[in-house]
Amino acid sequence: MAQVPQTFFDALAVRTWCGLALTALGRAREEIDAINVYPVADGDTGTNLYLTVESAATAVEAVFAGHEAGSGAGPGRKPSLADAARAMAHGALIGARGNSGTILAQLLRGMAQVLSADGETPHTDGDGLSRALRYAADSARQAVAHPVEGTVLSVASAAADAAQGARGDCGTVARAAYAGACAALAATPGQLAVLERAGVVDAGGRGLVSVLAALVETFTGELPALSGSPSPARARVEPADVVTHPACADPAAGEDRADGPDGQGGPAFEVIYLLEAEDTAVARLRRRLDALGDSLVVVGGDGLWNVHVHVDDAGAAVEAGVEAGRPYRIRITHFGLDDAHTRGGGRPPRERVQRAVVAVVPGEGLAGLYAEAGATTVLARPGEPPASGELVEAVRRAHAREVVLLPNDADLRHTAAAAAEQARTEGIRAALIPTRSAVQGIAALAVHEPGRRFDEDVVAMTSAAGATRYAEVAVAERQSWTMAGICQAGDVLGLIDGDVAVIGSDVTTAAETVLNRMLAAGGELVTLVLGDEAPDGVAEHLRARVREAYLAVDTVVYRGGRQGALLLIGVE
Repeated sequence: MAQVPQTFFDALAVRTWCGLALTALGRAREEIDAINVYPVADGDTGTNLYLTVESAATAVEAVFAGHEAGSGAGPGRKPSLADAARAMAHGALIGARGNSGTILAQLLRGMAQVLSADGETPHTDGDGLSRALRYAADSARQAVAHPVEGTVLSVASAAADAAQGARGDCGTVARAAYAGACAALAATPGQLAVLERAGVVDAGGRGLVSVLAALVETFTGELPALSGSPSPARARVEPADVVTHPACADPAAGEDRADGPDGQGGPAFEVIYLLEAEDTAVARLRRRLDALGDSLVVVGGDGLWNVHVHVDDAGAAVEAGVEAGRPYRIRITHFGLDDAHTRGGGRPPRERVQRAVVAVVPGEGLAGLYAEAGATTVLARPGEPPASGELVEAVRRAHAREVVLLPNDADLRHTAAAAAEQARTEGIRAALIPTRSAVQGIAALAVHEPGRRFDEDVVAMTSAAGATRYAEVAVAERQSWTMAGICQAGDVLGLIDGDVAVIGSDVTTAAETVLNRMLAAGGELVTLVLGDEAPDGVAEHLRARVREAYLAVDTVVYRGGRQGALLLIGVE
């Protein structure tokens, strides 16, 4: 069914575009991954772009859901263009993967800065879209330490040039940008020798063409003609074919990394992290990282940045981030280890382990605890739940024949189920244990035995999680109706099994009340996980209370870090 076109670029158009771009990249992902040649043959450009857009689309959907639920200026108020554009940019920033995804995040951020410049404007026209594409291309080029022609940067600049030459509505401008991008993509082998030798076009540029095709579909209702999806065996073509045929009719592509001289003998590690830091500190960080390695891209602003660099000393790259501010969601990938689709380096793939556990955890402290127990972790920052693609990436990183997924959040059950289903399509035996809290995940992990039969292990872990009641103590962010009555912003809430059971003003008192109610039904072990903002002494007070009133019950205490809740409680 043809997409109903949008007349102007408004909030709904942003939402539609993100959804269509995700679909387009989903179709092209494997083909783009398969022909990555520059500068590291790690075969993940399509995946990185998909995960970046998935995060952007999820953020936009959250904005619409919030307004439809009445959490905006009034019940049912539609989000503005500025609301949707900022959400798109923020989602892409926090979810950006790899060099390709990081550059795409900056392109979307650049567009959002133009589209949200006048927060009162409900929509923009073709001229506004043209200006947004121009600013996006320029800001992305500025974010790359050493821009190289023949990459996604060239494709973005050509799209912006073509858009500026067009006159008309958003559909006309989008078509022009798409045509300009196609022509620039076809020219990339002539700009980079490594692409010409391999007979491919730039992979990041190919991904951007897909995103711009979705933009055309958003405003015209018609997807620009692409050739059929070829098999990976057809991905590499003769250089002359790439140059002389319309690029958009050929999904052949190469990696889009914007740095590196010839794609050979580069640094050993890719380092990526989000960073909370001031602009002045980031300027110093750029200089420090530029001296350490290459493929440096730093995007973002307003105190939040996404940092990407290739280095030989991964520790030094992370330390530079610590000096600049607070890095988190740190990911270090060794290009020769064949994880996350790595196919380059000429080394044989490492042997898969038999079984792994992949768990979503809400804080750095718990991530360390889970990792010590052998789990592959996905860190969920408060208010920023991981997307299914991020869980799939973690499953691949675990490199196992069998995987047990622990979502540790009731709201992530469907996301984890989608990741499990994707894992099965890739030949991995996957099971989802519907843990609703990290303390249930701790209980499941405690009985995990990789040497048992898979089904027996899953049953034992599910039983342990199900036998663990969970609670949390948190601070109310706004006035709300709850099962325990009306709470005001700043009230201390005690939630048991997901429902508010206690409303109070003191954290320790509320926590003790919650714990007493949970232990009234019996229990053998109490697990306390302290957040960074939990008051001093609350753990010792609760431990003493358990020791005095419940003689046969043991208590263990962990530090969870920045986990959102002040305190997590589990009773087994």
